[in-house]
Amino acid sequence: MAQVANDPTASDAAPSPIRHASHQKSNRWALALGSLGVVYGDIGTSPLYAFRVAVTAALEDGPIRRDIVLGVLSLILWALIVVVAIKYVLILLRADNNGEGGTLSLTALASRALGRRTAVVFLLGVVGASMFLGDAVITPAISVLSAVEGLTLVTPAFEHYVAPMTIAILLGLFAGQSRGTARVASLFAPVMVVWFIAIAVAGVLHIHDDPGVLAAINPAYALAFLYGHGHIGLVTLGLVFLVVTGAEALYADLGHFGRQSIRTAWFGLVLPALLLNYFGQGAKVLADPAAIENPFYRLVPEALLLPMVALATVATVIASQAVITGAYSLVRQAIQLGLLPRLDIRHTSESQAGQIYIPRVTGALLLGVLLLVGLFRTSSALASAYGIAVATTMVVDGLLGFIVIWKFWHWPLWRVGVLIAPLVVVDVVFFSANLLKLFEGAWAPILFGASMVLLILTWRRGTHILARKTRRSEVPLDTLLGSLQKHPPHIVPGTAVFLTSQPEFAPTALLHNLKHNKVLHERNLILTIVTTDTPRVADDERVKITARSPHFSLMALKFGYMESPNVPKGLALARKQGWPFDIMSTSFFLSRRALKPATHSGMPRWQDRLFIGLAKSASDATDFFHIPTGRVVEVGTQVAV
Repeated sequence: MAQVANDPTASDAAPSPIRHASHQKSNRWALALGSLGVVYGDIGTSPLYAFRVAVTAALEDGPIRRDIVLGVLSLILWALIVVVAIKYVLILLRADNNGEGGTLSLTALASRALGRRTAVVFLLGVVGASMFLGDAVITPAISVLSAVEGLTLVTPAFEHYVAPMTIAILLGLFAGQSRGTARVASLFAPVMVVWFIAIAVAGVLHIHDDPGVLAAINPAYALAFLYGHGHIGLVTLGLVFLVVTGAEALYADLGHFGRQSIRTAWFGLVLPALLLNYFGQGAKVLADPAAIENPFYRLVPEALLLPMVALATVATVIASQAVITGAYSLVRQAIQLGLLPRLDIRHTSESQAGQIYIPRVTGALLLGVLLLVGLFRTSSALASAYGIAVATTMVVDGLLGFIVIWKFWHWPLWRVGVLIAPLVVVDVVFFSANLLKLFEGAWAPILFGASMVLLILTWRRGTHILARKTRRSEVPLDTLLGSLQKHPPHIVPGTAVFLTSQPEFAPTALLHNLKHNKVLHERNLILTIVTTDTPRVADDERVKITARSPHFSLMALKFGYMESPNVPKGLALARKQGWPFDIMSTSFFLSRRALKPATHSGMPRWQDRLFIGLAKSASDATDFFHIPTGRVVEVGTQVAV
């Protein structure tokens, strides 16, 4: 210690604890600010429509009553506290998979906690992920619609232009996806800060219209409302759930901003702003019942109405962008985990690996969004379709969280039950309430989610059948090596890399090369790409090489499910282990399978054809694994599945 104290460079080598703590604090605030533009866009724009549709449903065309307004406000307050603050912000944010969150991360964590992959956990993960994608279709539609509807308060003549303007904004949003959001992302956070401050001020200015609205803090009003309104109370509860849509984004974006930053933003700005605005809307409606037509915009002075519509539109576009980006990230994870076929993934930023663009996902989302706007045309009508997708994802997160806390955190079962079971019950109640709107619009996300579940299960089942059938015709690698030792072919200089998912069997491309070219390269590498159940893999753990003979080696390249598999970079890392990699003397041999329906495939004929269609839609392995096209040799085979 004395030597350090006397060292004149000690201050440079070891920053003081005070300076380090100050740096950490400033960094946390910067991340908290950044999270406002990504994490809280969806939940932050809910005041545009949530209170209005919930109260309107409870009224049943009757007059505004104090007990209804206070009951709905109490439900909103406690939904935000129980579902968002307690379940997600305080509990699930701690259940991270090496720093990453989201349904698929939680699924991987639950599988690891159980020590194996179980059908129940897998199915829960698939359903949760599929319904998250359903949410990604609805959020842009309802958010932008609700913002543009404010123009009808400026002049009723705008009423016929709401849907066309919404479509135009959405087309512009999706058209810009291919260019990436790196250039404008820096503006997201400041805009959302202005948005939250604006809605908080608007609410504060009107709470004095009826200060008695603050009595809704008492949960007795929520319970009395549900008890006294029966079926209508449950329907209203399903619409109250709209205030927490976007809560799953808190967990999904954990890896981008960190636990503390997300919590700081929630308790420091987002929750207070939301509550002030909702209570301001309640006070305004009690003082002026006609304001229920659009209580959010009725809080704004007439002179500031157009600027608020513009700000709301920008905020909803930011919320939509965050959901679209989340969908890209989820689909990439699903591809890496083998749940979906390879799709063309393009990086839109050289500095930010998370900035990606998936053309086919963009097309599917745009088609779904435009269909929803065309079918429902108003945010009130679309509200019935919104909650079920998020409610399903939340039930899944709760169940998986139960497994993780019990098995991974090693909590006693009774303690987990006391903590998580009530939260799961709340999620199930919200799910049931949203299910009551099945024929009013909830069918839309259920149909979309069910379609995604079908695609994922078909792809998984088809790939297993294909692997089983391919294995029957393959030669064990040990058998081939023994044969080559007895009857060595002509050896040519260079390195041949054969990609395969079954390293214990000789790759088809290797057999065809021996059969048709009758040569063997000086060095042959049987390469397997392994996707781990962790988000990322450290470079020193990425490569594992095993020599099998003087001419053959096995290599496993490990990539996390959040990473893009880059084979050349992985092989370059192998140099540290003595592998002489030179891209200019290396040839990559890939098998291209042409699939056709078999008489007995193990799947119904329609599912067989669906799998073949999915396989044909898969992007080229050369691009997916970042292999230089000039170094690739493809060998075609035909397989009946």
